[in-house]
Amino acid sequence: MTESSRGGPAPAVRLCDISKRFGAVQANRSVSLSVMPGTVHGLVGENGAGKSTLMAILYGYYHADEGHIEINGQAVQIANSHQAIALGIGMVHQHFMLVDTLSALDNVMLGAEPAFFLARAKRQVRKDLETLMRDTGLHVRLDATVADLPVGELQRLEILKALYRGARILILDEPTAVLTPQETDQLFDVLRRLRERGTTILLITHKLREVMALCDAVTVMRAGAVVKTTPIGDTSPEDLAESMVGRKVNLGRAGGAAQPQSDQPVLRAEGLSVASGAGVHLLTNVQLALRPGEIVGVAGVSGNGQSELLEVLAGMRAPDAGSMHLAGRDFRPATWLDPRTARDLKLAHVPEDRHLLGMVLSFPAWETAALGYHEQDQYCAGPLGLAMNQRHLRAQTARMMEDFDVRPRNAELGSSKFSGGNQQKLILAREIGQQPAVLLVGQPTRGVDIGAIEFIHNRLRQLRDAGCAILLVSSELDEILALADRVVVMNAGRITGELSIEQCNEKTLGLLMAATPDRADTPSGAPAAKASS
Repeated sequence: MTESSRGGPAPAVRLCDISKRFGAVQANRSVSLSVMPGTVHGLVGENGAGKSTLMAILYGYYHADEGHIEINGQAVQIANSHQAIALGIGMVHQHFMLVDTLSALDNVMLGAEPAFFLARAKRQVRKDLETLMRDTGLHVRLDATVADLPVGELQRLEILKALYRGARILILDEPTAVLTPQETDQLFDVLRRLRERGTTILLITHKLREVMALCDAVTVMRAGAVVKTTPIGDTSPEDLAESMVGRKVNLGRAGGAAQPQSDQPVLRAEGLSVASGAGVHLLTNVQLALRPGEIVGVAGVSGNGQSELLEVLAGMRAPDAGSMHLAGRDFRPATWLDPRTARDLKLAHVPEDRHLLGMVLSFPAWETAALGYHEQDQYCAGPLGLAMNQRHLRAQTARMMEDFDVRPRNAELGSSKFSGGNQQKLILAREIGQQPAVLLVGQPTRGVDIGAIEFIHNRLRQLRDAGCAILLVSSELDEILALADRVVVMNAGRITGELSIEQCNEKTLGLLMAATPDRADTPSGAPAAKASS
């Protein structure tokens, strides 16, 4: 290991006065950062703070306008990712860089085949990977097609691929954004084992609890500059949040539970059941009622029917059995609600996957701001109303951006160019702007920074107080506890419990989340599963 001038080990990574500009945007401002070998170093900040740009410079995707990089005490030039890999730097991106149609083994080999004869190369790679998986705990089914792997296994595959290529410095960009709590725990066990083996890890994340649980030190960035670097023992989530945003941030409850404005539900679902094509029960006899002026939280480990429940209630799929009453109309499987009718009946939907279902990434922001509502009279022009009133759409989008603090305030910018948090705020502005009677919202703050989380939470509370009935699906228990007035817990497609927010805490909800649906015993003080009525 290279010694520093002070006699101790040199930093594994040292970034010195790094600056980077994109046109009028100063992404990094004289950033200096040192990461010691064999440590986990957190890098936190709001969307647009410059974290990902800085790591992209370290990985050779971008070139710094000013400054230099040292790896293990030696000044280096990193012109591209190939040079970064040669220096022992690996990067796992938030959106996986894998080929869906190839096997896990083939994805690891792709571009790094160790021999001319492919069959011989595959045998050697398999042997090396089996040893690496045993040493690190990164277990992956090597012969499975990537498209068939769950997201947690895809994450492990990306890390395995980087380590196979010789990474001793590992950059992880929002690694838990799409993981369940169990998958996050498994990932952290792996990262701790890698740290013990001497791997240096740079962790970009919005989740401050994860920083506190895993990191040895943390750097906070704001507006492209470093505002704090500290050992993890000298800080707290509240201190980090304030450093990130520049003011105190409140992500807890704002007062007690709201009382419904009416006992009459605006949406009532009874006996909802859904099975997959293979006959697997995804929803079983789900009963649910939403009343005006309340937020009903749905807690549960991802994959236990929450997504299917949202799809059914939003009209994206019909159930196999059950019924729903909405805005004076009854719907049954043969004549189920469709998304257009849902919008006409003042039911709005913020989907869990904003990229897949919430926007068209190639559309400019002003088109995303009208998506799904583009046939409304206010957005139509021409003698027969067949053209889009683009002037009105652009003006409306500008107002949405101002009202929901969407940055940058550019209605012409492509939807894909906005950060995840600003994409989410644009979708929320579109759906809340319709003044819905019912809002279905899935994972409202997934991959969103601290400041945007506070903003989104406040907007949802304001909508509730205006009389909207909100169904909130979130894999973050903190979010459920901060927002919900009433909580239902799902496990294996069933509702295993229903509690007022006063009865809720992480332990009680966790026990209900883990309970088998047919168990009669429930956590002490919690009622048995019952129908919402």
